Amino acid sequence: MNPQLPNNQFKGLTLCTRYAFMPNKLQYCGGDKNKELFEYGVRNTADPFLTDFLKEFQTLMPYLQLIAESNKIKDPFDYRVVEAYWLGNELLEGVTMKKFYSHFIDGLNLKKKLKPKDFEKLIGKIPHNALPHHSFHVFNVWLRTGNLPIIHTLATMDNCRISWGKVLDVDKNDLEVLSSPLIINGNKLALGKAIRKKIIYKFYNKSFIEPKVNDWISFHWGWACDILSSAQVKNLIKYTWQSIELANRQ
Repeated sequence: MNPQLPNNQFKGLTLCTRYAFMPNKLQYCGGDKNKELFEYGVRNTADPFLTDFLKEFQTLMPYLQLIAESNKIKDPFDYRVVEAYWLGNELLEGVTMKKFYSHFIDGLNLKKKLKPKDFEKLIGKIPHNALPHHSFHVFNVWLRTGNLPIIHTLATMDNCRISWGKVLDVDKNDLEVLSSPLIINGNKLALGKAIRKKIIYKFYNKSFIEPKVNDWISFHWGWACDILSSAQVKNLIKYTWQSIELANRQ
């Protein structure tokens, strides 16, 4: 642990690195820092330079700031804040409708980025218990708001959301997991029947985690991010389904 950083900030930064690395490597979000982020993730360390790297993520930072401010937490990289955004926890419930609305206008500038009818549809979901979870943004803001402002497809939404899976087999660089894919069922988003799926967990013989068979893991853009507790799996399922239901709301 870096002694210069408070424990909650250190844990929050290292957690955030695990989920931010792969979209950065793919050049979807943040600056060109994927090599640095990878090494931070492998070493499980953090310092002020990592904070600066993560602040370059144009969509991530406004969400973390929103959750932190709404819960009177000074540091947007506090572990509880970071976990709330990527996986989900009770801090999401502390964000008021008024603050969420302001977040879309001032934090993400979506009123200028989206077509008027799309923006009105988005803010119309706020009174129906919309929460600032990563999956809500993926499923309900159809325009990707990172470095590539293009429209989401089913495949990119499935890759961009934080998925979970049970490890069935551990290979040299890949994991085989049992996980439910995002599907279209009767013109509505849903999670399909669990299938076997290959997930990368090592580059250059280095990884963020050392999973075992029967562990539950999270993955983002095909990269294994973390080993999840049962409570984290439960929260991720809960908030992902809630975001899907809101996406299906006309």
